[in-house]
Amino acid sequence: MTTPYSQLSLAPGLAKAVAEMGYENMTPIQAQAIPVVLTGKDVMGAAQTGTGKTAAFSLPLLQRLLKHENASTSPARHPVRALVLLPTRELADQVAQQIKLYAKYTQLRSTVVFGGIDMKPQTLELKKGVEVLVATPGRLLDHIEAKNVVLNQVEYVVLDEADRMLDIGFLPDLQRILSYLPKQRITLLFSATFSPEIKRLAGSYLQDPVTIEVARPNETASTVEQRFFAAADDDKRRVIRKVLNERGLQQAFIFTNSKLGCARLARSLERDGFKTGALHGDKSQDERLKALDAFKKGEVNLLVCTDVAARGLDIKDVPAVFNFDVPFNAEDYVHRIGRTGRAGASGLAVTLVAPSDNRLVSDIEKLIKKKIDVEAIELGDERRGRSDRGERGDREGGYRRRDEDPRDVLDAPRERRGGFRPALAPRDPFFDKPYEASAAEAPPVWESQRPVGRPGVSANIKTKRKVAALFKPGE
Repeated sequence: MTTPYSQLSLAPGLAKAVAEMGYENMTPIQAQAIPVVLTGKDVMGAAQTGTGKTAAFSLPLLQRLLKHENASTSPARHPVRALVLLPTRELADQVAQQIKLYAKYTQLRSTVVFGGIDMKPQTLELKKGVEVLVATPGRLLDHIEAKNVVLNQVEYVVLDEADRMLDIGFLPDLQRILSYLPKQRITLLFSATFSPEIKRLAGSYLQDPVTIEVARPNETASTVEQRFFAAADDDKRRVIRKVLNERGLQQAFIFTNSKLGCARLARSLERDGFKTGALHGDKSQDERLKALDAFKKGEVNLLVCTDVAARGLDIKDVPAVFNFDVPFNAEDYVHRIGRTGRAGASGLAVTLVAPSDNRLVSDIEKLIKKKIDVEAIELGDERRGRSDRGERGDREGGYRRRDEDPRDVLDAPRERRGGFRPALAPRDPFFDKPYEASAAEAPPVWESQRPVGRPGVSANIKTKRKVAALFKPGE
């Protein structure tokens, strides 16, 4: 049974913004969490990724903060009242944009701070005063130490994607940040998965929380079709091309396990004719934001990324996700495929399984509690792409295509480089004959020009040269 937003009795400004964004009915996590947060209780919420957790905590917080709304230009009248912490820059930027849209018709101020860019523009925004601050832990600590922000009036704290923050080692930073906050506050913890570490964190910082679980922990969305195909490393790109063509897919996320593999795969797919972007940790923040923006606008067909993009990014109508590499952490599989099939839409998740990935697939089976059938996929020789022929045929022939990146050849395993050997010039048989001494051969130079030495001294010892010198009288 769906619950319409009209039953929430939101303030007119918030209700208008929600209507403009096309929200009509609440998702399960929103229907259960929003009324609880409006009553002022701590919440520990678990829901499948892509089910609207952002609205579940943003709307009730903004509703409760409206009592502090004012038109004053004084920064002192706009202290930080709500703090939202997230694990990645992209997710922080996305949540901040959503909150700005929700608060568009109110006088509540919000901003976002994250690493990878200059602190000065962020400092100027903080000095103006904001009620809602969205941040990543590391950059927030930088601003706290620089005394750019004061958190002694915070009333609400949101820990979103808390399990990811623990995975990447943010627990000490979280503990430091929470120590700056008032003891009396409302704390909301939202995550796609509940682990023992998350429950310990909740036990330390939440006071009698209301636990909300709208789905079994670690369960994948029922709207996502999950397929597992057996594919050797050399054939994975061909499988992606085959599925894209057969399904008529226009856009897709492709996940890899390493930054280096992400960059190589993006270059290879670009040569195959796809408009491709790359998103990984070695990219600057500006490059990452531009890649995401291009993907959202449809200027890029395939976005190859590491797990930096697997959490929380909400890009509507992405029809498919490819796991080029099976994730090392089974929980990352849940988050990766959550990039498709969002908000009730259908999606496709394809995982390419190499022979060495059986243990990782078994871990995913245990996590999602479903039997995984790894299917074989037919790849005929007639469908071999130009790039694959170049790898297997051109390299074996001893030359490299003009459009091929030499880094890919050098970085390839030795067995994939082919048996290239330089062509040998015809040999002159003269150089294969043994040495034959001539009968009339003259004696060697070193015997015919033996040095002449002094009597009693070896002829091979050179005599000292006499050097003229001037001496003073009496010396």
